[in-house]
Amino acid sequence: MNWARCVVALATTLIVAACEPARTPPAAAPTRSAPPPSPSHPADITLAFAGDVHFADRTADLLGDPATAFGSISSTLSAADLAMVNLETAVTTRGTPEPKEFHFRAPASAYDAVKAAGIDVVSIANNHALDYGRTGLADTVDAARAAGMPAVGAGADAAAAYRPWITEIRGTRIAVLAFNQVSELWSEWRATDARAGIAMTRDLPRAVAAVRAARRQASVVVVYVHWGIEGDACPPAEARTFAGEMAEAGATIVVGTHAHLLLGDGWLGKTFVQYGLGNFLWWRDDAYSNDTGVLRVTLDNSAISKTELVPAMISRRTGRPELASGEDAARIRREYADLRACTELAARPAS
Repeated sequence: MNWARCVVALATTLIVAACEPARTPPAAAPTRSAPPPSPSHPADITLAFAGDVHFADRTADLLGDPATAFGSISSTLSAADLAMVNLETAVTTRGTPEPKEFHFRAPASAYDAVKAAGIDVVSIANNHALDYGRTGLADTVDAARAAGMPAVGAGADAAAAYRPWITEIRGTRIAVLAFNQVSELWSEWRATDARAGIAMTRDLPRAVAAVRAARRQASVVVVYVHWGIEGDACPPAEARTFAGEMAEAGATIVVGTHAHLLLGDGWLGKTFVQYGLGNFLWWRDDAYSNDTGVLRVTLDNSAISKTELVPAMISRRTGRPELASGEDAARIRREYADLRACTELAARPAS
């Protein structure tokens, strides 16, 4: 990331706790120093969010050089004070495939690629983190810890899976949590008090309690959700209901992925909601859409002052996202604005 900021990651809030109690606890993230703001450089904080990331098929070869895996889009991510994506794969070479159709796994160098792209935290609360069972999940969080990459939304038990990662940027404390709403194997994969797994939206009391607890620790709470229906550009009722629960619990920003195409955004009271950022670094060319982008949210201290989608398109050759320009950028912006119509979200925050 841009090293002109100060990130203090609390050891007690790192979600990359090992999936077995005997494993070594994660080390604290390094502290970054930033110059104090001046009248010519106000204390705005920029957050960047993007969608689903895979390293399989056409994108697997990108890990041959992790430093360049994301290509030119890295400059957009690195320019933000905090950037986040959904890492939709088990990071393991072990485990047994679960009873499902699609299975994804990647080597530990996936975290090197994510870090090199300027990404600060990843969600692993999705329908692929346990593709290779709890052995694969243990490896996934162990590899994140070894790489110094915070990974939220899964862990050794429910306490770990629902625990936020908390950072401080120029005096503003930001808490980040992640949840999965995809129904496939959800009850078998959910984290419990005695079992490793994923933070699930359907464990609603636990999810609400986690957001409320995070709100007591931070003035900005980000909730990243894997939800929606593949190929449907409108959020389902289950997603809209959960967004409302998160807003009431104190979330500042709710952002999501999973549908393989862009969904709309807007305001639910004073909470900004983005229902779907689509694919981002994507493994194959037969998804619903190659339109994507980076959601950029600007904070004035803890208040959202601006939101915008930076349009991008996924390269059919490499699977990398590349910034769109000209007519493509204009088209994506126009179509993205039209997506709000079915979200039941407002164009402006409540006064």
